[in-house]
Amino acid sequence: MRALMLAVAAGLLTACATATPYQPGAPGAYGFQEQQIESNRTRITFRGNTLTDRETVETYLLYRAAEITLQAGHDYFIVANRDTEEHSRLQSTSPRAARFDYWYFSPRRGWSPWYDPFWDEPSSYREVTRYEAVAEIAMFSGAKPANNADAFDAREVQRNLQGRIVRPPPAA
Repeated sequence: MRALMLAVAAGLLTACATATPYQPGAPGAYGFQEQQIESNRTRITFRGNTLTDRETVETYLLYRAAEITLQAGHDYFIVANRDTEEHSRLQSTSPRAARFDYWYFSPRRGWSPWYDPFWDEPSSYREVTRYEAVAEIAMFSGAKPANNADAFDAREVQRNLQGRIVRPPPAA
């Protein structure tokens, strides 16, 4: 039983040890989601884990906007609203966080580990940050307006960002 639990824990740690790939995500999960607002307007969200930097999250959002635009049969999109939220928290880096240095005897359970937080050495912490980018886009056909800085040619965005997109490995 213990070996099975260690294998599961190792698998979870391995899965969490990489940045979020470009993939669809369930509500609240890492990856992209979209919600159609009108026939030519969509809200897109991309959530990254703590190993996914801000630039990657924003790149994946723009790439998804280009994909949706082309799938809908349009040529360009205009970003109506765009925001990237930063979620930070402190995480303990103490190597002793999971160690038990004291043992006590209970007639019902026998010898058991006991952790005393008051006599432990001080913990160190690091800040971990997760980014979430959200944008509303409006999609149009025809030539992109040259004087609108918020307008993007979907084919050009896709062509320029293609090399920066990391997809998940194929399922085994």
